[in-house]
Amino acid sequence: KMVVMMADDLDNTAENAADREVIGGDIFEENDVFFKNNGVLSNICNDEPMLPRRSNLTKEANRKRIRKKTVSFSSTPDEKHRKISNASDCINFMQAGCELVKIRTGNRQYRRVFTLDSDLSMLRWQPSSKKGERARINIDGIKEIRTGKSTETFRNRDVTSVSSDCAFSIIFGEEYEELDLVANSPDEANIWVTGLTCLTGGDKAHGSVEQREQMRDRWLNEMFEEVCSDSLLDEEGSIRLIQKLNIEISMVHVQHKIKEKFNSINVSPRQAVTISEFTQLFKEICTRPEIYFILVRYASGEFLSTDDLMIFLEAEQGITRVNKDKCEDIIRRFEPSSEGRELFRLGIDGFTKYLLSDECDIFDPEHNTVCEDMCQPLQHYYIASSHNTYLLEDQLKGHSSVDGYRRALLKGCRCIELDCWDGADSEPIIYHGHTLTTKISFKSALQVIHEHAFTHSQYPLILLLENHCCIAQQLKIVEYLKEIFQENLFQPSDHANATTLLTPELLKQRIILKGKILPPQQADNSSGEVSDEDEGNECDRRKFKKDKKVILCKELSDIMAIHSGRYEDFHEAILSQKPYELCSYSEASLLRLSQQCPEEIVNYTKRCLTRVYPNHARVDSSNFNPQDFWNLGCQLVALNYQTPGLMMDLYQGRFLPNGQCGYILKPDVMREEIAFFSANTRDVIPGISPQILHIKLISGQNFPKPKASAAKGDVVDPFVTIEIFGIPADCAEERTKSVRNNSFNPMFDESFEFQVNLPELALVRFMVLDDDYIGDEFIGQYTLPFNCLQPGYRHIRLRSSGGDFLPGTSLFVHIAITNRRGGGKPHKRGMSVRRSKKNRDYVAMRTTAIKNVDEVFKGAMQPLKEGQHLRETLHNGVCAFKDTCGLQHSANLKQCIRLLSTRVSNCNEHTYLAYTTRDDFPIIEGYGDIPDMLKKALAAMEVMVTNCRNFLARHEEIYKRIVESQKTGLEFHEELNSLCTKEGLKGRKLQKASENFAWNIRVLKGHADLLEATKSECDEYMKQIQEAAIANGLRILPGSTSKPKERQIKQKGRGILRRFSRSLESRRDSWVKDDTIRPVDGADMRDRSDSKSSDKFDRIERFEDGRAAAERSDSTVSKTDINKTRTQRSNTFSKILKFKSTDL
Repeated sequence: KMVVMMADDLDNTAENAADREVIGGDIFEENDVFFKNNGVLSNICNDEPMLPRRSNLTKEANRKRIRKKTVSFSSTPDEKHRKISNASDCINFMQAGCELVKIRTGNRQYRRVFTLDSDLSMLRWQPSSKKGERARINIDGIKEIRTGKSTETFRNRDVTSVSSDCAFSIIFGEEYEELDLVANSPDEANIWVTGLTCLTGGDKAHGSVEQREQMRDRWLNEMFEEVCSDSLLDEEGSIRLIQKLNIEISMVHVQHKIKEKFNSINVSPRQAVTISEFTQLFKEICTRPEIYFILVRYASGEFLSTDDLMIFLEAEQGITRVNKDKCEDIIRRFEPSSEGRELFRLGIDGFTKYLLSDECDIFDPEHNTVCEDMCQPLQHYYIASSHNTYLLEDQLKGHSSVDGYRRALLKGCRCIELDCWDGADSEPIIYHGHTLTTKISFKSALQVIHEHAFTHSQYPLILLLENHCCIAQQLKIVEYLKEIFQENLFQPSDHANATTLLTPELLKQRIILKGKILPPQQADNSSGEVSDEDEGNECDRRKFKKDKKVILCKELSDIMAIHSGRYEDFHEAILSQKPYELCSYSEASLLRLSQQCPEEIVNYTKRCLTRVYPNHARVDSSNFNPQDFWNLGCQLVALNYQTPGLMMDLYQGRFLPNGQCGYILKPDVMREEIAFFSANTRDVIPGISPQILHIKLISGQNFPKPKASAAKGDVVDPFVTIEIFGIPADCAEERTKSVRNNSFNPMFDESFEFQVNLPELALVRFMVLDDDYIGDEFIGQYTLPFNCLQPGYRHIRLRSSGGDFLPGTSLFVHIAITNRRGGGKPHKRGMSVRRSKKNRDYVAMRTTAIKNVDEVFKGAMQPLKEGQHLRETLHNGVCAFKDTCGLQHSANLKQCIRLLSTRVSNCNEHTYLAYTTRDDFPIIEGYGDIPDMLKKALAAMEVMVTNCRNFLARHEEIYKRIVESQKTGLEFHEELNSLCTKEGLKGRKLQKASENFAWNIRVLKGHADLLEATKSECDEYMKQIQEAAIANGLRILPGSTSKPKERQIKQKGRGILRRFSRSLESRRDSWVKDDTIRPVDGADMRDRSDSKSSDKFDRIERFEDGRAAAERSDSTVSKTDINKTRTQRSNTFSKILKFKSTDL
């Protein structure tokens, strides 16, 4: 009632506003809500919905977050806007009229009602101060439709608050004028863009628009006739047929829609539908508007040809080197109609099926197999680890079962725990000591472990033995281990001479035991005393400063390959700890140490194995945030696998790649011996270029009701949260608006950006929640590593709270990874453009206060700056080219070339683009009456190619200088401490000098890697231009391919010209004053030049003739003739010196 009253009260305000053309300030805030009143949008609520605060991932990570309900409004338009299943629907919507906001320069904004004429010939808007003939655009005059903020007007800072998803532009007229518009919602913008695209593609009448769907209609008619012989299909038959044709759709929604349709179309009791009614019903239910909008932008009608599909795969999906055979294979596999498969046409149903397939999953399929280097020491890997694996419930009175081991191993766990205690009948048992948890047989546990140890992963399995048994039962343990595991049991070798642990590759299908061993002084005894390793006794150890002792037999000690150790001083541990020793810490103790010395812990975990386990106070088997300890480099972060939730979601996401083998290689900066990294950093990482993750959340599909929800009905109000987990500098959280009463296909259409400073360690989590919840709000989630994201349009298959996939439940998103906010190339590595001094820190050098060392690093600053400047210039040139093309920065160069080709096709037949090369670099040139807009784009492209040429010309030199500085700096590493002592550095200054030295080495190595990556990107840019030119049918000019030999000759010729010029300068005076009268020409010049260059000039075109007018004469030479000759020679000399290198 309140909303209606407010809307009524605004009538007068709306009428007054209609008289005013200009609307000052920004129009749309992201969470504003507007109502239509007499053609004017009225803002009735400026209050922002309550969004969750940014996650604090280092404090209270396991505490359940309490979220208040939000009062938010749907981000989608009315339901009538959503019934888009073909081009006719879009055109009908446009003919009905829609209010849009027209943007002009200077942030002038006008609300106008735009309509399409009934004959589809003219686009009009009103009211307008212009005359009627000026407030319209001829459809035939439209040159281009652009999406997003892709014109100079939109890129103006004054309109940055306008959502890019709602903005679009119409380029029209011979002068390529711009009409910049903002729709009320992204959905409306898509409808206008799709409708106008169809019209400018040649469809000018309803008949031709409707004919675009003939292939789909014929397929549906065939399917209908197969199941129905009398041309009528009842309700149940309709449901079964739709389910057969589209298995991904929710049957609950289908049943609801069909019942609704039958009630509306059947006035007689026949309760059946005809072919035409079924066809319309199928299109309405199964056509997803957001996918249809994408198809129309690339399609040749209502389907994608092989060429269209090829462009889509390369331009949007980031798939390189796509050929026609691959496109035909996709059409054969996904197109449902036989006609489409025969003609190689992919319609909307096949296109939807393809986007829902595993090939378009957000997770990169490359990581579904073992793809990382498995020949590194074990210290260089994160290893999936379980705590108290045998428990299925809490830590006090929970149930113990061998199923705990089975479940953990089948989830890829590679480190499991066995708490061994004395049992009845001399049989050791496993349970959580001193609690009421149930007990299981040690032997039965080993049998299950042996059965499933290598079912999911072939890489080594580590067994942590907590021994609390007597000598007799310890011998039983040894007997069972050898008897059951046999050759799979890893027998420890002579560790005294070992410098590093064995690698996962060498330890395939081996079971490694970790536990206490006898001290060296008792190694020859049959038994001896060792400290008790019960995790629950840690508080007692800290309180009473002493360890409880237990008796250990020699036989059990001898088969332990990894030994238990304990160190509190990490400097001492680095020097003393053996590579086969493992130190265990509780979460509280290691977090406390991480606040005091995070850099030291990271350096410690580069060389030593470390395990962290939950506090003993977590009796409910809750879990801590594992990301805190991955940031420290801890290899074995043990969680309670039996407890689902956020922490296990992160854990499952971390070990999702590398074939889910349970071993993940740590980032380079956490493995390199000399590299500075702090787990608590809130800034950029030295030598690593920050990446920007662009996520557009488009829609959701088939959201179930929360499992434990007490709310009535099956309808939910979903919203999506996106969280980034990583180092503190990367942690972030964003959320969408809620969509009211829509669980079938809610439309979000919201875009977000996240800066990620250490991509190798970052996790991305998508979670769907119900805003109208009672009791439970969780619908589904999916977590994956940043480096496993695939660019382009992707579906995310959501998981339940237990980690299982929810059938048919997904999110539809668009992903792009760039190098700065606002855009770039959607690749996972690249260049960076820094906007502030803070962002330049990853290439800054730091002083060590050691003169000789600082001089070396000071000498590296110049090549660092030069390399960074070249990278910036190159990246800016690429972005400028995309700007002039009117594309978002997340587009790639193939999209730019395709757009330029389309623009030229709208010009006269004598205007065309041609592809050629200049010094082996691609160039696209325009011929004929090229519009100014196209000329600017071609000029920007030439600048971009020139920047690539300049970078590649200087890359090798700068790279060598940086690498040489790095090698020279590393020579000081061994004697760094002695150099610090000579300089009088102690305590904190000594530590700071070591940290700055490691920082500088890391900057040099990282920047050298960035230069190599940028070189690869330059090569990729050039390939994209060449392939796009061929794919879009550009003319190839004769002789456009330069041969490497010709290029070498030209380069040598330029060098010869420079040396020749210097030689002439040195002989000028004596030669000009030579009184001998002879012809003056290029040959004369060459004869008087350096004789060593003479033979090389035979390969170069002869210089322009500078022959003097004087003639040979036997008569006496006059003074006038001598002066004349001197003048001629001087002029010829000056002319030669003015030759450019390109004149050779």
